[in-house]
Amino acid sequence: MVSRDTPHIAATRIMISAVWLCLGGLAQALALAWPWGGLSLPALQIIGMATLASHLIHCRNTKTAFMQSWWFATVWLVGTFWWLFISLHTYGGMHALLAAMAVVLLAAALALYYAGAGWATVKVMGSERRSMAPSIVVFASAWTLAEVARAVLFTGFPWGAVGYAHVDGVLTSFAPWVGVYGMGWLAAASAMAIAHAIRHDRHSSKDHRQPARLIWEGMALGILLVVQLPGYKHNLSSASSSGNLQVHLLQGNIAQSEKFQPNTGIAQALRWYQQALLNVHSGLVIAPETAFPLLPMNLPPGYWDQLRQHFVTGSAAALVGVPWKTNNAAGEPTYSNAAIGWMPGQTQDYLYEKDHLVPFGEFVPPMFRWFTQLMNMPLGDFKTGGTHPDTFDWQGQRIAPHICYEDLFGEELARSFIDPSRAPTVLVNISNIAWFGNTIAIDQHLNIARLRSLEFQRPMVRATNTGMTAVIDYQGQVSAQLPRHSAGVLVASVEGRADTPTWFARWASRWHLWPLASLCALILLWAWAHRPRSPLAGA
Repeated sequence: MVSRDTPHIAATRIMISAVWLCLGGLAQALALAWPWGGLSLPALQIIGMATLASHLIHCRNTKTAFMQSWWFATVWLVGTFWWLFISLHTYGGMHALLAAMAVVLLAAALALYYAGAGWATVKVMGSERRSMAPSIVVFASAWTLAEVARAVLFTGFPWGAVGYAHVDGVLTSFAPWVGVYGMGWLAAASAMAIAHAIRHDRHSSKDHRQPARLIWEGMALGILLVVQLPGYKHNLSSASSSGNLQVHLLQGNIAQSEKFQPNTGIAQALRWYQQALLNVHSGLVIAPETAFPLLPMNLPPGYWDQLRQHFVTGSAAALVGVPWKTNNAAGEPTYSNAAIGWMPGQTQDYLYEKDHLVPFGEFVPPMFRWFTQLMNMPLGDFKTGGTHPDTFDWQGQRIAPHICYEDLFGEELARSFIDPSRAPTVLVNISNIAWFGNTIAIDQHLNIARLRSLEFQRPMVRATNTGMTAVIDYQGQVSAQLPRHSAGVLVASVEGRADTPTWFARWASRWHLWPLASLCALILLWAWAHRPRSPLAGA
């Protein structure tokens, strides 16, 4: 049937669709960490994504599908990491307008992955009315491929993947099996199922429309209730404890605006962390990323040696964040973002060098030097750590450190699980998220860490500069934490786990994300081979 919409009516419909997609994108962003309490809201994420899925169900034009998906994803991503504006403008000195434009452009660029997912969904499903089952698996697979692409291409920036919105929901039961992106597949499938359920009554016969509507909308409500339920917590393997470890987690709360000022932030950090470290005589003490903002050789005379001797000759162990200098094979100096470990009787310092660096913060991508020149912040020119070192072994625990946003990349952390006999029993994250102020970024990062604990069934302890310093058990629950933006020492006991590595750890440690991506690609290829043969308008 030929549409008889006037240009005015068509424009109005486009405007209404844009508003609904905008609201859906914002809902999905809020679901990652609710500003009032920090918990994730699984049902809100499903509702938000269902607005996009409902548009794709009846979309007959791949170009329209591309634009609708791009708009939805752009709004969602801006709503997710808007706080990058603070690091660029407040601490980076970039003009406010340029900083805002940079955040929007980054979101718009990353949204192209999801625009491709919307295009692929409509293209594969053809122009005929979509039945529920094929639409579910096609949309979920296309969305997951977009998530994986965002995680791995151009060094990856997967912050805000939709699986994190379910860290407090029933889908956490699948984390040890399929990881956060597999959870995202299930979330996208649920969103498409709800979109079909709500709209199904439009295709019911006139005589049976009302009963059908009640049945299908009841099913949609049931899905929302299920995904909102707390996750069923259970151990998938031998439920083996490796004992308890006392930890002292340091949170210096050094203001980011003063962190690199010699007479204020640097002096405060050296004084506060020295006293906190020297006061520990048992267990493990952990200082956050770049707790000491100077190279050890540039610290006051005797400062570094005093700290090292306290632990090498004492009864406690320490992991501290510091910039580190080494020489390469050519004798040239190289620098890294590192964690140094000390323990009693040690002859050689433990060294972990951050492997997954932050673009524009720890290295400058090729052809983007002009962008960094618009900012006034101390940017590192760090090298990657390369191969991961062995764990830091202390008091029966195998401790695996990582730095800052490395905990976004569970498939990379999984490499330490490839040998089950040397698999970590405790994960440690040291971080400085003060670059983003007292914002929802802190809660989002905590939920990311909780998801890693669920994937590996291992506890994680976090020492941060301004928050969230916390102990997370192997079931992803926060058992102790410090108030954000306050100086303090969190003393707690963490139970290490020596369970057999989870299925996610087993396959991700060997094959990265290829198994999941390959399965999604095969689903799309199969659906393409069996697609309706009617031509697509605008294809």
